[in-house]
Amino acid sequence: MLSPTKKTIITLGSLTVVFLILTFWKEPWLMSISWLFPSLDTKLDKVIYDMAPFSQLVLEHGVLVLVSSGLATGIGLATGIAVTRSWGRDFLPAVSALASMGQTFPPVAVLAIAVPVVGFGFKPTIIALFLYGLLPILRNTITGIDAVASDVLEAAYGMGMTPYQVLRQVEIPLAMPVILAGIRISTVINIGTATLGATIGAGGLGKPIIAGLISENPAFVIEGAILVGLFAIIVDTALGMLAVKTGSEV
Repeated sequence: MLSPTKKTIITLGSLTVVFLILTFWKEPWLMSISWLFPSLDTKLDKVIYDMAPFSQLVLEHGVLVLVSSGLATGIGLATGIAVTRSWGRDFLPAVSALASMGQTFPPVAVLAIAVPVVGFGFKPTIIALFLYGLLPILRNTITGIDAVASDVLEAAYGMGMTPYQVLRQVEIPLAMPVILAGIRISTVINIGTATLGATIGAGGLGKPIIAGLISENPAFVIEGAILVGLFAIIVDTALGMLAVKTGSEV
Protein backbone atom coordinates (compact mmCIF):
# COMPACT_ATOMS: atom_id res chain seq x y z
CA MET A 1 0.00 0.00 0.00
CA LEU A 2 1.35 3.41 -0.99
CA SER A 3 2.17 5.94 1.69
CA PRO A 4 0.58 9.43 1.55
CA THR A 5 3.93 10.87 0.47
CA LYS A 6 4.26 8.47 -2.47
CA LYS A 7 0.66 9.15 -3.50
CA THR A 8 1.39 12.88 -3.49
CA ILE A 9 4.54 12.36 -5.57
CA ILE A 10 2.63 10.27 -8.11
CA THR A 11 -0.12 12.89 -8.29
CA LEU A 12 2.41 15.69 -8.72
CA GLY A 13 4.23 13.78 -11.44
CA SER A 14 1.02 12.98 -13.31
CA LEU A 15 -0.17 16.59 -13.21
CA THR A 16 3.23 17.80 -14.40
CA VAL A 17 3.19 15.40 -17.35
CA VAL A 18 -0.30 16.54 -18.36
CA PHE A 19 0.76 20.18 -17.99
CA LEU A 20 3.81 19.67 -20.22
CA ILE A 21 1.81 17.78 -22.85
CA LEU A 22 -0.77 20.57 -23.05
CA THR A 23 2.00 23.18 -23.13
CA PHE A 24 3.90 21.69 -26.07
CA TRP A 25 1.05 19.97 -27.96
CA LYS A 26 0.52 21.67 -31.32
CA GLU A 27 -2.85 20.20 -32.23
CA PRO A 28 -6.21 21.54 -30.97
CA TRP A 29 -6.32 19.20 -27.96
CA LEU A 30 -9.30 21.07 -26.58
CA MET A 31 -11.63 19.50 -29.13
CA SER A 32 -10.91 16.00 -27.80
CA ILE A 33 -12.40 17.00 -24.46
CA SER A 34 -15.04 19.39 -25.80
CA TRP A 35 -17.76 17.19 -24.25
CA LEU A 36 -16.71 18.59 -20.90
CA PHE A 37 -17.72 22.06 -22.07
CA PRO A 38 -21.24 22.01 -23.56
CA SER A 39 -21.09 25.73 -24.30
CA LEU A 40 -18.02 25.34 -26.51
CA ASP A 41 -18.83 26.01 -30.13
CA THR A 42 -17.06 23.26 -32.08
CA LYS A 43 -17.67 25.15 -35.32
CA LEU A 44 -15.23 27.91 -34.44
CA ASP A 45 -12.58 28.46 -37.09
CA LYS A 46 -9.85 28.82 -34.46
CA VAL A 47 -9.96 26.36 -31.61
CA ILE A 48 -6.38 26.77 -30.43
CA TYR A 49 -4.60 29.98 -29.52
CA ASP A 50 -1.76 30.37 -32.01
CA MET A 51 -0.70 34.00 -31.61
CA ALA A 52 2.16 32.77 -29.39
CA PRO A 53 3.28 29.24 -28.47
CA PHE A 54 2.01 28.05 -25.11
CA SER A 55 5.57 27.20 -24.09
CA GLN A 56 6.45 30.90 -24.39
CA LEU A 57 3.33 31.93 -22.47
CA VAL A 58 4.11 29.47 -19.66
CA LEU A 59 7.68 30.80 -19.47
CA GLU A 60 6.46 34.40 -19.30
CA HIS A 61 3.93 33.49 -16.63
CA GLY A 62 6.54 31.61 -14.64
CA VAL A 63 8.95 34.57 -14.72
CA LEU A 64 6.23 36.92 -13.47
CA VAL A 65 5.39 34.59 -10.59
CA LEU A 66 9.00 33.76 -9.77
CA VAL A 67 10.16 37.39 -9.60
CA SER A 68 7.14 38.73 -7.72
CA SER A 69 6.98 35.83 -5.26
CA GLY A 70 10.76 35.96 -4.76
CA LEU A 71 10.60 39.64 -3.87
CA ALA A 72 7.61 39.13 -1.61
CA THR A 73 9.33 36.21 0.14
CA GLY A 74 12.60 38.04 0.70
CA ILE A 75 11.08 41.29 1.91
CA GLY A 76 8.29 39.55 3.85
CA LEU A 77 10.74 37.32 5.71
CA ALA A 78 13.18 40.15 6.46
CA THR A 79 10.42 42.48 7.64
CA GLY A 80 8.68 39.78 9.68
CA ILE A 81 11.92 38.90 11.45
CA ALA A 82 12.73 42.57 12.06
CA VAL A 83 9.43 43.41 13.77
CA THR A 84 9.67 40.35 16.04
CA ARG A 85 12.98 41.57 17.49
CA SER A 86 12.93 43.66 20.64
CA TRP A 87 14.22 46.71 18.75
CA GLY A 88 11.55 46.41 16.05
CA ARG A 89 8.41 45.62 18.05
CA ASP A 90 7.26 49.24 17.96
CA PHE A 91 6.95 49.02 14.16
CA LEU A 92 4.77 45.87 14.16
CA PRO A 93 1.35 47.61 14.03
CA ALA A 94 2.45 49.96 11.24
CA VAL A 95 4.02 47.18 9.16
CA SER A 96 0.95 44.94 9.53
CA ALA A 97 -1.35 47.81 8.54
CA LEU A 98 0.71 48.65 5.44
CA ALA A 99 0.85 45.02 4.31
CA SER A 100 -2.90 44.62 4.82
CA MET A 101 -3.50 47.81 2.84
CA GLY A 102 -1.43 46.43 -0.03
CA GLN A 103 -3.70 43.40 -0.33
CA THR A 104 -6.86 45.46 0.10
CA PHE A 105 -6.27 47.27 -3.19
CA PRO A 106 -7.44 45.17 -6.17
CA PRO A 107 -4.56 44.24 -8.51
CA VAL A 108 -6.31 46.04 -11.35
CA ALA A 109 -6.29 49.26 -9.34
CA VAL A 110 -2.57 48.83 -8.60
CA LEU A 111 -1.91 48.30 -12.32
CA ALA A 112 -3.89 51.43 -13.18
CA ILE A 113 -1.79 53.47 -10.74
CA ALA A 114 1.55 51.90 -11.65
CA VAL A 115 1.26 52.09 -15.45
CA PRO A 116 1.50 55.92 -15.68
CA VAL A 117 4.56 55.82 -13.39
CA VAL A 118 6.61 52.89 -14.75
CA GLY A 119 4.93 52.21 -18.09
CA PHE A 120 3.29 49.10 -19.55
CA GLY A 121 4.46 45.51 -19.37
CA PHE A 122 6.58 43.67 -16.83
CA LYS A 123 7.29 46.29 -14.13
CA PRO A 124 3.75 47.33 -13.13
CA THR A 125 2.65 43.70 -13.07
CA ILE A 126 5.50 42.79 -10.72
CA ILE A 127 4.57 45.71 -8.44
CA ALA A 128 0.92 44.60 -8.28
CA LEU A 129 1.78 40.93 -7.66
CA PHE A 130 4.40 41.85 -5.04
CA LEU A 131 1.96 44.00 -3.05
CA TYR A 132 -0.78 41.40 -3.32
CA GLY A 133 1.45 38.50 -2.25
CA LEU A 134 3.32 40.20 0.60
CA LEU A 135 0.72 39.95 3.38
CA PRO A 136 0.47 36.12 3.71
CA ILE A 137 4.26 35.76 3.98
CA LEU A 138 4.68 38.65 6.42
CA ARG A 139 1.75 37.53 8.59
CA ASN A 140 2.87 33.90 8.73
CA THR A 141 6.48 34.86 9.49
CA ILE A 142 5.36 36.94 12.46
CA THR A 143 2.90 34.27 13.63
CA GLY A 144 5.41 31.43 13.29
CA ILE A 145 8.19 33.20 15.18
CA ASP A 146 5.86 34.46 17.92
CA ALA A 147 4.56 30.92 18.38
CA VAL A 148 7.95 29.56 19.46
CA ALA A 149 7.63 28.62 23.14
CA SER A 150 9.34 30.94 25.60
CA ASP A 151 10.88 28.05 27.53
CA VAL A 152 12.58 26.86 24.34
CA LEU A 153 14.10 30.33 23.88
CA GLU A 154 15.18 30.44 27.51
CA ALA A 155 16.86 27.07 27.14
CA ALA A 156 18.68 28.26 24.03
CA TYR A 157 19.93 31.40 25.76
CA GLY A 158 20.85 29.31 28.79
CA MET A 159 23.15 27.24 26.57
CA GLY A 160 25.06 30.40 25.74
CA MET A 161 23.62 31.07 22.29
CA THR A 162 23.70 34.60 20.92
CA PRO A 163 20.47 36.25 19.69
CA TYR A 164 21.54 35.60 16.09
CA GLN A 165 22.19 31.92 16.82
CA VAL A 166 18.82 31.59 18.53
CA LEU A 167 17.12 33.13 15.51
CA ARG A 168 18.97 31.00 12.94
CA GLN A 169 19.07 27.68 14.79
CA VAL A 170 15.89 27.75 16.88
CA GLU A 171 13.25 30.32 15.87
CA ILE A 172 13.40 30.07 12.09
CA PRO A 173 13.53 26.22 11.94
CA LEU A 174 10.56 25.93 14.34
CA ALA A 175 8.60 28.61 12.48
CA MET A 176 9.47 27.30 8.99
CA PRO A 177 6.32 25.15 8.45
CA VAL A 178 4.12 28.20 9.16
CA ILE A 179 6.32 30.44 7.01
CA LEU A 180 6.18 27.97 4.11
CA ALA A 181 2.39 27.90 4.40
CA GLY A 182 2.37 31.67 3.87
CA ILE A 183 4.72 31.38 0.88
CA ARG A 184 2.48 28.66 -0.55
CA ILE A 185 -0.64 30.82 -0.27
CA SER A 186 1.12 33.87 -1.69
CA THR A 187 2.57 32.00 -4.68
CA VAL A 188 -0.72 30.36 -5.64
CA ILE A 189 -2.48 33.74 -5.41
CA ASN A 190 0.15 35.24 -7.70
CA ILE A 191 -0.22 32.46 -10.28
CA GLY A 192 -3.88 33.30 -10.71
CA THR A 193 -3.50 37.06 -10.42
CA ALA A 194 -0.63 37.16 -12.96
CA THR A 195 -3.18 36.59 -15.74
CA LEU A 196 -4.16 40.26 -15.34
CA GLY A 197 -0.72 41.26 -16.58
CA ALA A 198 -1.78 40.38 -20.11
CA THR A 199 -4.07 43.43 -20.12
CA ILE A 200 -1.03 45.75 -20.02
CA GLY A 201 1.33 43.76 -22.24
CA ALA A 202 3.15 41.64 -19.64
CA GLY A 203 2.35 38.39 -21.46
CA GLY A 204 1.77 35.09 -19.73
CA LEU A 205 -1.17 32.72 -19.76
CA GLY A 206 -3.58 35.62 -19.46
CA LYS A 207 -3.08 36.31 -23.18
CA PRO A 208 -5.37 33.56 -24.50
CA ILE A 209 -7.92 34.31 -21.77
CA ILE A 210 -8.08 38.00 -22.64
CA ALA A 211 -8.04 37.24 -26.39
CA GLY A 212 -10.90 34.80 -25.93
CA LEU A 213 -12.97 37.30 -23.98
CA ILE A 214 -12.40 40.02 -26.58
CA SER A 215 -13.16 37.77 -29.57
CA GLU A 216 -15.91 35.82 -27.75
CA ASN A 217 -13.98 32.61 -28.38
CA PRO A 218 -14.52 30.24 -25.42
CA ALA A 219 -11.81 27.88 -26.70
CA PHE A 220 -9.07 30.44 -26.00
CA VAL A 221 -10.44 31.15 -22.52
CA ILE A 222 -10.62 27.47 -21.59
CA GLU A 223 -7.13 26.71 -22.90
CA GLY A 224 -5.58 29.49 -20.85
CA ALA A 225 -7.66 28.73 -17.76
CA ILE A 226 -6.81 25.00 -17.78
CA LEU A 227 -3.06 25.72 -17.95
CA VAL A 228 -3.26 28.35 -15.19
CA GLY A 229 -5.24 25.95 -13.01
CA LEU A 230 -2.77 23.10 -13.55
CA PHE A 231 0.15 25.45 -12.91
CA ALA A 232 -1.37 26.54 -9.58
CA ILE A 233 -2.18 22.97 -8.48
CA ILE A 234 1.33 21.71 -9.33
CA VAL A 235 3.06 24.54 -7.43
CA ASP A 236 0.66 24.23 -4.49
CA THR A 237 1.26 20.47 -4.27
CA ALA A 238 5.05 20.85 -4.49
CA LEU A 239 5.16 23.54 -1.80
CA GLY A 240 2.81 21.46 0.36
CA MET A 241 5.21 18.54 0.17
CA LEU A 242 8.08 20.84 1.12
CA ALA A 243 6.13 22.14 4.12
CA VAL A 244 5.33 18.61 5.30
CA LYS A 245 8.96 17.54 4.92
CA THR A 246 10.19 20.62 6.78
CA GLY A 247 7.70 20.04 9.59
CA SER A 248 8.72 16.39 9.97
CA GLU A 249 12.41 17.30 10.03
CA VAL A 250 11.82 19.90 12.73
